Amino acid sequence: MTKVNMDIGGMHCGACATGIQMIVSGMDGVSSAFVDYDAKKAAFEFDEGKVSLDKIKEEISKLGYTAQQV
Repeated sequence: MTKVNMDIGGMHCGACATGIQMIVSGMDGVSSAFVDYDAKKAAFEFDEGKVSLDKIKEEISKLGYTAQQV
């Protein structure tokens, strides 16, 4: 399992964070997803054999947000 912390840009409210968390946590290979609206940060744990960090970032981008690994 790979653990990644990210900065998330473009969130306007707690629902934004919830939406990102729901989409990413539903991806095959993602075992945990936590998005903190106040801190504008996220933590994901995933199996790189099933999903890539680039794919996670792509899905976040499709929702209209930016994601950068820290």
